[in-house]
Amino acid sequence: MSLQAILEPPATTYAYEADREAAREIQYSLVPAGNLKCAGVEVAYRFSPLDEVGGDFADFFHLPDGMIGIYVGDVVGKGLSAAMYAALVMGTLRGINKTGMDTAAVLELLNKRLRVRPVSGRYCATLYALYDSITRQLTFSNAGLPLPLLVSKDGYFRLGDGGLPSAILPGSSYDKHVVRLNPGDAVLFATDGLHELRNHRNEDFGWDRMGELWSACGRKSADESLDHLFEGAKSFSSAPGQHDDITAVVLRVPVETETCTQGSSGLSLEQDDCEMSAELPVCAAISF
Repeated sequence: MSLQAILEPPATTYAYEADREAAREIQYSLVPAGNLKCAGVEVAYRFSPLDEVGGDFADFFHLPDGMIGIYVGDVVGKGLSAAMYAALVMGTLRGINKTGMDTAAVLELLNKRLRVRPVSGRYCATLYALYDSITRQLTFSNAGLPLPLLVSKDGYFRLGDGGLPSAILPGSSYDKHVVRLNPGDAVLFATDGLHELRNHRNEDFGWDRMGELWSACGRKSADESLDHLFEGAKSFSSAPGQHDDITAVVLRVPVETETCTQGSSGLSLEQDDCEMSAELPVCAAISF
């Protein structure tokens, strides 16, 4: 064997690295490009994949009618096959959410379209929400994701109820939930990987610990609140405490003194103007 053959990595190594890079690109297409800040609302997220790719996805966006749209999803399974199905679900959602349909109708149409060509053994927990920053009204429908968690000056509360995950049965229908938020309120949307973190005593992170941590955020921004929550989760967890992908999205209504947010230009943001951060909030797997 020549020296060149010994020193040069085999072709399979190059192919493996190319596949890894393609997998990372798929993964990053499943989460937003950064956090969102508009007049009267801020939205932030964290994504902590268990492996290089996974089946969680999220997005938030400014709709033409001035509403903020948010969806969060968790595909059954892990790895590249789950990420590929998540990309299919996201592509379908992106084709529906600009139609102006309400949240329940969006999830019903998503379920119908995924059932046209069902993939054996694949389904998806999905939540879709709309927020009106003028009326401070949050509307959402839930297809099997953990209930959103509202934190206000009165404490923390789970919102709404669940529903059948998308793509399981034809003809599924979903309830529409409406809540009016107050300045300083924050709503956490998260996949079950966060709730099901384990410590060395095999205890779940659970709703109560999450609620206590979330309640301690006070006047923190959406981004700072997620930092606080994930630091608490990391302190609680023990290797290998994370058994699933974790995705968390926070919508927060700033208090009155915070509503004049400064954009990158130094001018206050108007109702139709949004600022997207350049940083991609992707975390390493949570463990000691």
